[in-house]
Amino acid sequence: MADFSKETCSSLSRKLASGEVSSVEVVKSALARIDRLDPALHAFIKVEHEQALTDAKIADERRAKGANHPLLGVPVAVKDNILVEGGFATCGSKILENFKSPYSATVVKKLRAEGAVILGKTNLDEFAMGSSTENSAFGPTKNPWDQKTVPGGSSGGSAAAVAAGYCPISLGSDTGGSIRQPASFCGVAGLKPTYGRVSRFGLVAFASSLDQIGPFGKTVEDVAYAMNAIGGHDKMDSTSVNKPMPDLTESLKKDVKGFVVGLPKEYFIDGVDPEVRKIVMDAADILAKQGARIEEISLPHTEYAVSVYYVLATAEASSNLERYDGVKYGHRTKTPGGLGEMYAASRTEGFGAEVRRRILLGTYVLSSGYYDAYYLKAQKARTLIVEDFRNAFKKCRIILTPTAPTPPFNFGEKTSDPLQMYLSDIFTISSNLAGIPGINVPGGLSSKKTPIGIQMMAGHFDEESLMTAASAYERGRTFPDLEL
Repeated sequence: MADFSKETCSSLSRKLASGEVSSVEVVKSALARIDRLDPALHAFIKVEHEQALTDAKIADERRAKGANHPLLGVPVAVKDNILVEGGFATCGSKILENFKSPYSATVVKKLRAEGAVILGKTNLDEFAMGSSTENSAFGPTKNPWDQKTVPGGSSGGSAAAVAAGYCPISLGSDTGGSIRQPASFCGVAGLKPTYGRVSRFGLVAFASSLDQIGPFGKTVEDVAYAMNAIGGHDKMDSTSVNKPMPDLTESLKKDVKGFVVGLPKEYFIDGVDPEVRKIVMDAADILAKQGARIEEISLPHTEYAVSVYYVLATAEASSNLERYDGVKYGHRTKTPGGLGEMYAASRTEGFGAEVRRRILLGTYVLSSGYYDAYYLKAQKARTLIVEDFRNAFKKCRIILTPTAPTPPFNFGEKTSDPLQMYLSDIFTISSNLAGIPGINVPGGLSSKKTPIGIQMMAGHFDEESLMTAASAYERGRTFPDLEL
């Protein structure tokens, strides 16, 4: 059987368009690779063998009739907090273990309209709450580069699926770094779009003012193809912004000559691993050689970002997860008792420790007597962080930072200290608070041969500049293929 694991979306699309290969061949190869490798890696919670092959046949029939979309017949994977009609949607939680989606998310409808073939649903930290995919009720995902290390989180399964060569594109969600941080750990590209650029309809909510769906890809170009498919206004999502969706593949053809790239001094602190720091500074040099001007900038309220995030995100989680009570759907306890006892037992049995921790934190900061002291103060601090970025983008086009402070860490290394785990997202949280787009691009390998990524951020709805800079950097550096 032919092996397509090294193919990008664009190279695969060309082969499919020319008739050199069929979608059925490609999907059979992907499923065989998953069957061989995923018992160890566990990127997927559910693989849809029969449905994927049916969709591949349909894609081949569409192409025979003249259809030629870039994603037509291309295999993709979808994080298991994004609904696919008729399939399970567990969110990595026992409380939704047997829940079936009654409808599809808008992004899934858009992928299917393009003819993409969904291979299955990928693993995640429970309800997207985590930075390592160790919190899944169905077991952890392992990093394809080194199975002793975590793939990052919460979208660890989607990042690992692309890194392992199962598919060139996958979808994740990013609330505080859950696309960019696992993209960094797994050596793939990953984009968090501007808040409102991609519909959240059909995404199971964690923190509604922070959540965004976005793509992973083998390359920046793959991410552009995926964004072209899933981006744009959706009347089913009240937070979706009615702005035209540009063709991001056009941005890849431009150069960075004249771009001002800002290096925020607050992101180069003592806790940053020296190997990470070097790769980011090398990235600045690569962009400078292509005509960009590098300048130090300041984002003075960065130090408050983690605190602000874990007040606001937990408050919104407390509200959003209130619906899981064992009454209409989801896990219901078999322990006898009244209504109150049923609620308490169902939620205790269904939710994992990290989700319970965040619900308790969120309920506390919203409670009478503490609302002003925590939640209201955090909202005011969030405004200051937004203003920091607004001022910074008056001076620069792109902000360049580390994606994560360290290379991938080992399993169990941070699970006993939640605060250390939360700090894994210290450089990605701010863009969620501000609602701006951010992308991870693989930068190089650590001394232990695990991936390290760099992060770029741009102003609201300026994904075009972001993709131009990311593509320019990608062309200027070398990054090895993973052999599995």
